[in-house]
Amino acid sequence: MVACARSALRRDGPLQRLLPLLIVSGLASACVAPAPAASARAAARDVVLAAETTNVSAHVAAGATVASLLREQGMTPLEVADVIGRAAAVFDLRKVRAWQPYRLKRSIGGVLRRFEYEIDGDRFLRVSREDQAEWVAAVLPIPKTRRVEMVRGAIDRSAPSLVAALDAAGETIDLTLALAEIFSGEIDFSTELQPGDRFELAVEKQFREGGAFAGYGPILAAEFNNVGRRIRAVRFGGPDGTAGYFDERGVSMRRFFLASPLKFQPVVTSGFSRSRFHPILREYRAHLGVDYRAPAGAPVVAVADGTVVSAGTSGGSGRMVHLRHANGFESEYLHLSAIAVRAGVRVRQGDLIGRVGASGLATGPHLDYRLKRNGAFINPLTAHRAMPPAEPVPAAQMAAFITERDRAFAAFSVPAVTRASNP
Repeated sequence: MVACARSALRRDGPLQRLLPLLIVSGLASACVAPAPAASARAAARDVVLAAETTNVSAHVAAGATVASLLREQGMTPLEVADVIGRAAAVFDLRKVRAWQPYRLKRSIGGVLRRFEYEIDGDRFLRVSREDQAEWVAAVLPIPKTRRVEMVRGAIDRSAPSLVAALDAAGETIDLTLALAEIFSGEIDFSTELQPGDRFELAVEKQFREGGAFAGYGPILAAEFNNVGRRIRAVRFGGPDGTAGYFDERGVSMRRFFLASPLKFQPVVTSGFSRSRFHPILREYRAHLGVDYRAPAGAPVVAVADGTVVSAGTSGGSGRMVHLRHANGFESEYLHLSAIAVRAGVRVRQGDLIGRVGASGLATGPHLDYRLKRNGAFINPLTAHRAMPPAEPVPAAQMAAFITERDRAFAAFSVPAVTRASNP
């Protein structure tokens, strides 16, 4: 073939002129010849394979159980019993609640590989297995990220309560309760909020995978400007691991008595009086407590640590709880719709003891709260303001407290007091 080509090149003819073109064409064909194989490889890479597993997310229907959920997935009674037995060893399945989310993972052949049930905002139950291995059950924490955010709000005509102000700031009732609890020894949120009051706080917020809000951590520092009075609180933990709230000078925010037995937003409809016209009996008689208007079912808490003297029905007082405290104090909570304690038990400040109602001689839902000292009724509103605080920050921890206080208030609108102003 080479000889023929050389012979053709020696002759001056059409072939001699055509040969360069044939050579170029041949070289070009040689360069692109592998293209079909390359295309086949590219096509092989682009093949979409069927997923090896499928995932299902849903909520527990009313009346459903873990067993019924598994049966709906086609598991045999023996398989269901095995899974239930493993799960029950780590979690009480009687506590499965309707509308809680759950997730299922199944293999391509329909075999169940994993079942997860969300117990609450912090934990979930997982029952899983790999291939033909045995089922493994565990209660695991829900992964979360945390960050500290500033929240600010004000009391005004459009937001006349703490609930409304924090709602306007985009927060939930949980943060309202936490903030009210911190300042409950200093501010009676039923009587002392005024238009123009302002607050700001630094709070830890928790977020789940994907950025969904997952609840609040602790409030790290807070400020409330109430009728021209600025009250500040900072969270500080002692060497024993317990944490409390203290003002800028290290004085505890916790008082011997809470400012009110209701969390927030009640309205005083009748004050302490030695002679008040009774709306039902139609006669003047002493009213030895304070009436708070509040919705039926609102939680009523113990204003201080104490012992339950009595808890039950008491004539015109309706359902009533009577507590005995230290230093000769006693408190009474009248007209309850429900009672959450029994005689003889110890309660801590802030514990639920009952719920607002209209039992006994009452024209509507409200709480009649009464306070005694050494057997004599006294005005709760004035007595609470005179209550002493709990223990302050110990002197040995004051330097650490000041450092934590200054760091916590660094992001606030007004700087914290200077170190020199502290004792």
